[in-house]
Amino acid sequence: MKLISYQIPTIDGPKVRIGAVDGSVAVDLAGAYRLNLLAKGLPNSAALRISSALLPNDMVAFIENDEAGMEAAQTALSRAIESGDEVGPEGEQIILPLDEIKLLPPVTSPPMLRDFMAFETHLKNIYPRLGREIPPEWYEMPAYYKGNPSSLSTHGDEIPMPSHATEMDFEFELGLIIGRGGKNIQRENAMDHVFGLTIYNDFSARQIQSKELAIGLGPAKAKDFSKGNALGPWIVTMDEIKDVYNLAMKAKVNDEVWCDENSGSIHWKFEDLIAHASWEEYLQSGDVLGSGTIGWGSGHERGQYLYPGDRVELEVEGIGTLTNTIAAREE
Repeated sequence: MKLISYQIPTIDGPKVRIGAVDGSVAVDLAGAYRLNLLAKGLPNSAALRISSALLPNDMVAFIENDEAGMEAAQTALSRAIESGDEVGPEGEQIILPLDEIKLLPPVTSPPMLRDFMAFETHLKNIYPRLGREIPPEWYEMPAYYKGNPSSLSTHGDEIPMPSHATEMDFEFELGLIIGRGGKNIQRENAMDHVFGLTIYNDFSARQIQSKELAIGLGPAKAKDFSKGNALGPWIVTMDEIKDVYNLAMKAKVNDEVWCDENSGSIHWKFEDLIAHASWEEYLQSGDVLGSGTIGWGSGHERGQYLYPGDRVELEVEGIGTLTNTIAAREE
């Protein structure tokens, strides 16, 4: 299932909904499930209470509902597509054209954002440009930094150039969304804790990054700026991913291919990332784990960068395409 978070206008201001994508339309899951319950004869108050509990308007809360939530979501999606009912009991739209809704990051408020460095080719390409060598410790354990989960963006958003930069870079990654939380998760059970995958563009300001790396602490402002973490366009649940280690990954800038690789080139497997992140620490439902940049998945590896007006398209087989445009600096 492809799951989205999106925004709708109401008389009380913008509201968040979660939905499922079917072709070119999105289905309001809570609304569709409520219609299903009403059709079975439940009173409106009960239908509203049950649908809101199983299919809340926050993705993290929905993920926490585990199998019960997914079963309700599947029922809602199937019922909406089969019946074709586009309007709910209060006149709200249940089936909406996907290109007419305001997408939000699929997880609007992840408890934590950890970003790893799991692809060796990327390091081999980029470390010399940073004036460094790959430290031998990298081969001993997967390394990560904790990003800013409040500076998210999504498909279609413009990414403003931070004031301390004159050029930008993209970083092409996969984003793992944790389903069931846990502490000291064993490698052999790690993938049981993954709810789904999304595409992650970890935008970077390289000029200040080199200074931060020289200090030995960071990255900080190289990554922490408005809308710098793009996730989307949706989460694809793991039952729809045939093989996480055989996904074609292609990046284009202004329609020119800059990266054409495969997820199978990863050095540290997703199982390693989850086991390491949960080592003496509790992973929570909705946590985002970035895979790190795939080889050739950044402009810095080519000596090319992004400027206002440039469009970046990241395409992953079985997931979709995440598109963003660089905007001028924010005042």
